[in-house]
Amino acid sequence: MRVVTAEEVTRHLTWDGLIKRLHTTFVNGVESPPRHHHAMHRPDGEATMLLMPAWEAAGYIGVKMVNVFPQNADHGIPAISGLYLLSEGKHGQPLACIDGSELTRRRTAAASALAAQALAIENAETLLVVGTGKLAPMVIEAHASVRPIKRVLIWGRNPSKAAAIADEYAERFETHVVEELADAVAEADIVSCVTLSTQPLIKGEWLTPGTHLDLIGAFRPQMRETDALCLRRSEVFVDTYAGAKGEAGDVLQAIEEGEFQFDQIQAELAEVLSGAKSGRSGPEAITLFKSVGASLEDLAAAIEVWESLPEQP
Repeated sequence: MRVVTAEEVTRHLTWDGLIKRLHTTFVNGVESPPRHHHAMHRPDGEATMLLMPAWEAAGYIGVKMVNVFPQNADHGIPAISGLYLLSEGKHGQPLACIDGSELTRRRTAAASALAAQALAIENAETLLVVGTGKLAPMVIEAHASVRPIKRVLIWGRNPSKAAAIADEYAERFETHVVEELADAVAEADIVSCVTLSTQPLIKGEWLTPGTHLDLIGAFRPQMRETDALCLRRSEVFVDTYAGAKGEAGDVLQAIEEGEFQFDQIQAELAEVLSGAKSGRSGPEAITLFKSVGASLEDLAAAIEVWESLPEQP
């Protein structure tokens, strides 16, 4: 069995290749049982363990284990860590143990970029990133691979972290650290939220026609990055119905407040990509894509890494 490091994942998992692989996997489908979600009470706060299995009908088999420790931010350590075990499908023999953190970051951003490719306006040039964690650079790169991004606005609770990201990408884009979210949202063509917030950060009254709202961070019912008005004003899409029904805090809390109904979701991503359902209704529409992560995304990313590696044993 081969051990694949984070550096190797970065080197071999290109945005173009990964987004194309995700597109194929969403359309073709895989077997993906509900993920196991375990809350772990630690001395310094609650953490989460996620187990995400998936397999092709006659091909690869995989499972990811992820630990999410929000309190790691206080220690300068990434909040998300994990690994992915990929096996071949004929005899079930392990092929690779892949760094799960880098795989997760890249597949998460790539899935949002795939959705933006289908839902955001074609000439989207201004991207607002809400959050300054390890996912923030990933969504900048991923969205810029599918849309002609020229300006990147960055908001974070820690201005120095936002400034560091702005400096990192200043040679590729016109970058700005923003303090007022309302003004930044009004300027943006794509708003990508990558936080672990439990309170709404984005308000529906700020959204302007043509905006695409990309919600990544809230992966548990108690979390949310938007208020209910964002959903009411938007054409709402999700990565999977099952994930949204079980874990999408933005959707579930809006429903609980009586401001949204589950059947108001326009489509899950596979339906849009396959042509079974339509995406954006027009250039003035506001679109919202809520993802919580799906095991098919991890399997697709792991396969893309494995098949891109040189000198496979």
